[in-house]
Amino acid sequence: MAIRINNLNLNIDEDFNDLERKVCKKLKISKDNIKNIELIKESLDARKKNDIKFKYCVDVFCNNEKKILSKLHDKDIKIDERKELEKLIPGNKQLNHRPIVVGFGPSGIFAALVLAREGYKPIVLERGEDVDNRTKTVDEFWETGKLNLESNVQFGEGGAGTFSDGKLTTRIKDPRCSFVLDEFIKAGAPKEIKYESKAHVGTDLLKGVVKNIREEIKSLGGEVRFNSRLEKIQIIDGKLDSVVVNGENIPCEALVLAIGHSSRDTYEMLHKEGIEMEAKPFAVGVRIEHPQKMINISQYGDFYDNPRLGAADYRLTYQSEKLKRAVYSFCMCPGGVVVAAASEDGRLVSNGMSYHARDLENANSALVVTVSPDDFEGNSPLRGMEFQRYYESLAFKLGGGEYKAPIQLLGDFIKDRPSTKLGEVTPSYTRGYEFKELKQCLPEYVVEAIKEAVVDFDKKIKGYGREDAVLTGIETRTSAPVRINRNEYFESINVEGVYPSGEGAGFAGGIISAAVDGMKSAEYIIKKFNISKLS
Repeated sequence: MAIRINNLNLNIDEDFNDLERKVCKKLKISKDNIKNIELIKESLDARKKNDIKFKYCVDVFCNNEKKILSKLHDKDIKIDERKELEKLIPGNKQLNHRPIVVGFGPSGIFAALVLAREGYKPIVLERGEDVDNRTKTVDEFWETGKLNLESNVQFGEGGAGTFSDGKLTTRIKDPRCSFVLDEFIKAGAPKEIKYESKAHVGTDLLKGVVKNIREEIKSLGGEVRFNSRLEKIQIIDGKLDSVVVNGENIPCEALVLAIGHSSRDTYEMLHKEGIEMEAKPFAVGVRIEHPQKMINISQYGDFYDNPRLGAADYRLTYQSEKLKRAVYSFCMCPGGVVVAAASEDGRLVSNGMSYHARDLENANSALVVTVSPDDFEGNSPLRGMEFQRYYESLAFKLGGGEYKAPIQLLGDFIKDRPSTKLGEVTPSYTRGYEFKELKQCLPEYVVEAIKEAVVDFDKKIKGYGREDAVLTGIETRTSAPVRINRNEYFESINVEGVYPSGEGAGFAGGIISAAVDGMKSAEYIIKKFNISKLS
């Protein structure tokens, strides 16, 4: 039990050690009475540029917590009763074959970790390479344009998040979030991710983290197979019977589908086999780049170069009343780079990533507009996926091939004219670029909505609408275009033994939420099956 204190403030020139003094003052006790202070959350309040503050939530462990609390009348102070994860009790149904986890992104990693720790010895199937070889393959693609369809920015150990900056923010409230963060820290992530409000690991550090978790899964009897693509699932009388992987038939009664949002051939196979799914909304648009220094000045004022603050980020939203669509920033990467993120031949995709230091020249973010099944042709549950493919193909052709990206300066985009030269912002896209009009590879309503939103965003961040900001086409993989329907036990609604999980199943939107979703899938498998006769 601890005393939780919210809304403790430190000025930018105050030392972190001043926090203990403020805790004592708040609780009206001496520091000798404190056993430990644990940081729960650190955030930055930069609304007043001349008075930037760090805001803290802390748990204080001391003697006689309830007695101390009884003498205080402060809405920012309360007793914190921590929720523990429930103890898992295996079910009654005998599991005759090891459970299989398809995909080794956040959802698959944590599904496998939970299963392994409970003795279920999962088999993990990942179509891409291990993270070291995957990194070499991706570097070769960025350098030469040679795309590996099985191992790329979307596929491989760590999932798509490995080649982002490992953002760990989430809006879900679940005690499993703390478990996920603790496991990342144990595996080598910085301890600050536990309390920073906008925590990130960084692509460079995340690679080591996922390797360490993989090794723990293996040490507990789990198996991780790379270059292993799910080709088919066998269903008998509405129940999963086996899976086919690289031509091998593997008996299976419990399958976690943590396939990621870009496994289009897997979606097609699952649809063909009768797994019930539906089209869902997502968002499409462009990547926008500004000088990171400009963003820092806008967000931090005179403190823009204070080393305690680091690279500033932003989150922007706008609702177009005329077009009835939302426009928003997504996957904002301070001090980062725009990367080629294709996973299919002849289709171009951009994404953003940062290293842990976030110290590169540009800030980049997706600038995207909502689309829904009403915008897609036909009535197939895969029609959103085909919508993505159509515009990615246009972008590939517009960039001239070889996965070069079409780019346009923001001022030219607004005025419907082609760009001919750069301003102060140098594009960071990793495969090179061609000056083109981006309206040629985007729906008209997306173009018009972005034009509207930029006017509003420029009022919120000074310089956001600068004419030489660079737009790079196109961003389409904001979330899955498909939802694989499941019941309250996380099981497919029409095929017993299949557990759709994470972003690729349409039930998560980021590293933490996907990891939590994977944990829940594993928990339901454990609650249903026991392994008393599992070899």
